[in-house]
Amino acid sequence: MRKPVVVDVPHQLTRQDARTKIEDGLGQVRGQLAGLGAQVEDRWTGDRLDFTVRLLGQAVTGRMEVLDQSVRVEVDLPWILARLAGKVTDRIQKQGSLMLTKG
Repeated sequence: MRKPVVVDVPHQLTRQDARTKIEDGLGQVRGQLAGLGAQVEDRWTGDRLDFTVRLLGQAVTGRMEVLDQSVRVEVDLPWILARLAGKVTDRIQKQGSLMLTKG
């Protein structure tokens, strides 16, 4: 059974600016994950991003939705990674805040 992690990252940007910053930031994250041998698949539908990351025989799926004042991130962790939920939440909050900072 998967354990969902849900994080809302506030922002003070327009939806389009928030999405652009996410797209740019995900390019960097994708490069880091590729260096670890991970495969990343993602697809935007409007302001919603669906993604899957595969690494070491495990698949992590999730969604991001760009809203007017926040970005909602939902990550479905496989049961074997469920103990990392707190660390995943902290990392999403930190990285999301960095990506969505104005400037």
